[in-house]
Amino acid sequence: MAQTSKMMQIVFASAECAPFVKTGGLGDVAGSLPAALVRAGAEVIVMVPKYATIKDEYKAQMEHFSDFYVSLGWRNEYCGLEKLEHDGVTYMFIDNERYFARDYPYGFFDDGERFAFFSKAITESLQHLPAGFECDILHCNDWQTALAPVFLREFYQGLPLYDRVKTVFSIHNVAFQGQFSDTVMEDILGVAHIPAAASQLRCDACSVNYMLGALRYADAITTVSPTYAAEIQTPEFGEGLDGVLRERSYALQGILNGIDVAGFDPATDKRIAANYTVEDRTGKAVCKAKLQEELGLEVRDDRPLMVMVTRLTRQKGMDLVMYALDRILAGGVQVAVLGTGDRDYEDGLRYFQDKYRGTMAARIEFDPALSQRMYAAADMFLMPSKFEPCGLSQIIAMRYGTLPIVRETGGLKDTVRPYNEFTGEGTGFSFRNFNGDEMGDAVFRAARLFWDNRDAWNQLVTQAMSQDFSWTRSADKYLDLYFFMHPEIERPAAVVEAAAEPEVVAEPEPKAEVKPVEAEPAKAEPEVKAEVASEAEAEVKPAAKPAAKKTTTRKTTAKKATTTKATASKTTAAKTTTTRKRTTAAAKKAAEAEAAPEVKAETPAVEAKPAAKAPAKTAAKKTTTTAKKATAAKTTTRKRSTTTTKKTTTKVAATKAEAKPAAVNEEPKPEVKPEPAPKAAEVKAKTKAAPKAEAKPEPAKETPVSPAAPAEEKAPSKKTSVRKATAARKRR
Repeated sequence: MAQTSKMMQIVFASAECAPFVKTGGLGDVAGSLPAALVRAGAEVIVMVPKYATIKDEYKAQMEHFSDFYVSLGWRNEYCGLEKLEHDGVTYMFIDNERYFARDYPYGFFDDGERFAFFSKAITESLQHLPAGFECDILHCNDWQTALAPVFLREFYQGLPLYDRVKTVFSIHNVAFQGQFSDTVMEDILGVAHIPAAASQLRCDACSVNYMLGALRYADAITTVSPTYAAEIQTPEFGEGLDGVLRERSYALQGILNGIDVAGFDPATDKRIAANYTVEDRTGKAVCKAKLQEELGLEVRDDRPLMVMVTRLTRQKGMDLVMYALDRILAGGVQVAVLGTGDRDYEDGLRYFQDKYRGTMAARIEFDPALSQRMYAAADMFLMPSKFEPCGLSQIIAMRYGTLPIVRETGGLKDTVRPYNEFTGEGTGFSFRNFNGDEMGDAVFRAARLFWDNRDAWNQLVTQAMSQDFSWTRSADKYLDLYFFMHPEIERPAAVVEAAAEPEVVAEPEPKAEVKPVEAEPAKAEPEVKAEVASEAEAEVKPAAKPAAKKTTTRKTTAKKATTTKATASKTTAAKTTTTRKRTTAAAKKAAEAEAAPEVKAETPAVEAKPAAKAPAKTAAKKTTTTAKKATAAKTTTRKRSTTTTKKTTTKVAATKAEAKPAAVNEEPKPEVKPEPAPKAAEVKAKTKAAPKAEAKPEPAKETPVSPAAPAEEKAPSKKTSVRKATAARKRR
């Protein structure tokens, strides 16, 4: 039974969190997602290290909540909890000056120890939370918190407080995994004496991998876009963890990030030159002119302005930019780049700025205010990443009416729909391969639309600005996951309506969807066989005029049905179906010529002898008796000739149009089916003249004749027939 009084209570652990400390996208997620979860009806506590770099204004608002000691290997380290309420979210800062009172969050020799302590402090803190807060979900992010699920399982499982805790681990960038020497296993982690933990943390003979531990211990795994969730299961993007990610694909899903739509709103943003909305974008033209003037570019509204706000690294596609920038600038597109990174790329951008003065501007710095003005002023935003887990820049650009040009990878593929010139659909432009020429082509596709069809351009801008990238949508997806893991907790009604489709488990099961499709042909086989058999029998019954041919038809049909069911193969079923179609067509023609029995002249030669035994002038009753006797005789010899019959049947079905199969019946005088064409002609003539006596002399004359031999040649011996069958099969 669901508990109506219990709220979903979540501890969200992250090494950075805006606005307190931020170095990348993880800080944005930790600063926005918890607030969205609170608005959706959950109760959230965010745990962050208390870095020395946090502004004093926030430190002044913190109140000391609790303190205790955390065991780390042979150490007992002090841990304080400093509480802060901000925008409806409760923040708990982990205080330990030896580990966190430094000038920058990462990049120190003892990072392995620092964040092992942080993970252990998170799990220990679950016992020291405010009254009434019992953690249901421990949501950890990236390698800095990856050991928390490991510690919880190995050191705390079995304690009543921890039994209800389910762990979720989010991968924001699989390239950063937290790999350290295996000496930390005993000295810091204290798990060397636990064989299961030691083996699951080890990534090679002398190293441990923090993220690997989380992937194996967490109850659920998420990443920041559906496409990236699929990509990291491949060797190309998995960074060595693709194997374990494939193993746990049932627990992995991608949930797209959102942005702070209130903070990134061109209608209210005070950092830009003029505000504007999707309905009235006159302010965007003002922003463009002001930025061109600020950066030293020609102030022209007839030239598209393309910007980049990025780290200058290969992962962000700077190789492609350096390759294609000459062509782009010479083609009349203005370019402005803001960012820092590898020295080679910085120098390259400065070179192009000097070469194309008034067209190219490079700002090698980090300036958040300038980046905001660039988002608002530009016409196009270039983001040609080699890989991109989610990406926020392209989403912010669309929010400000700047059309993104992206490579189809990770979150870029999930967020940007390429422009379709025939339907007008899309929200930007994209290219598939990591190739400079393809990137340049995409840029000029956008530029040509800007120059040649301004109405289509404006419509595309409207569509981009109308997209919903709020955190509310993402929070609903995360709540789907949380409530799936805790079905005993009743979800608030408002959230249930907003997320009526719980697709938590269905997303990471691509294999289950493929199997039924592959299984369909197998299911169809029995239907084909049954259809062939039933329709063949239906064809036999109406043909009741000449007794000899009727007997031949029945036995042939029975033989075909038996052989088809015995082999149970797709090839035989397909050939039998083809034979039935040809036979039916021939039957229609023969019926018109009043010679319906001759329809079966194309059937396998195995049935020639039974046909000869039944004289054409016998009555229907006598014919039936003869057919039964012949069938019984045939059944007696079938065991001995099963192998040969199957081979010959297959050959006959394949070469039926040529009518050259050899007889393989095991009777004392094996006989061969006569040539269909001569027999059909003769019987048709006789049928018209005297139907009852049509086949009286014919079976004795033509039955011994081999299709490949002269008309006067007698029946071959058993060995000769087999050799001919083998020779014919080899020629085929």
